[in-house]
Parts: sequence; structure tokens; C-alpha cells
Amino acid sequence: MGESIYGVDMDGVVTPLMVRDAISQCFFEAHCLDANIGEADSDMSKQYCRQVVKKAFSDSGGDFDHPTKDSISGAVGKLVEFSKNFRDPSIIQKHQGEIMKLIEKMK
Repeated sequence: MGESIYGVDMDGVVTPLMVRDAISQCFFEAHCLDANIGEADSDMSKQYCRQVVKKAFSDSGGDFDHPTKDSISGAVGKLVEFSKNFRDPSIIQKHQGEIMKLIEKMK
């Protein structure tokens, strides 16, 4: 297996659903694990992060359950704006760059 980004093998086919789930995982790692939010109950933290990602899709006019390349890009933009309230810009840029690699590889 080659490079993996948030559980997505970059040597394989990358689908919109895989990228959406990678965004949820990225957001969980960046906002919940790294920030020590909700460590006592990671299931609750994962649910919270998934809801934030769902809202980002909704706020950008996308459909979380049926993501497209455009809706994923829109949701990422909303999450970047949301994250500016909590995270260092260099961390946001790093995570955004990783997700952009997935979007570029997406079929």
C-alpha cells in the first residue's frame, strides 16, 4: 500500500464518499484529538465532528449523503473558515492540502 491520507489509499480508486469520510476523520483528529476535546468519549467526539462536517456540506449547498467534487470543495471551504476560530493557520493549511490531494485524485 502506498501513501494513505486519513485512511484513503492514494494508490487505489478514490470516491467522493471516501473523501467525505476522510474529511470527517481529519476534522476529528484535528479538532477533537489534537485539541483534547472529548477524549473520554471518542464516539461522542466523532459524532460531534461528523455533525460539523454535515453542517458544512449543508451550509455550502451540498449533500453529505451524496457528495460531489464541487460539494466537497464547498464543505472544505466552510470547514476552513470554521477552523480559523480554533486552530493555527499553518495546521489548517496542512490539513486542507491533504484533503485537496484526495479531491484531485477523486474519480
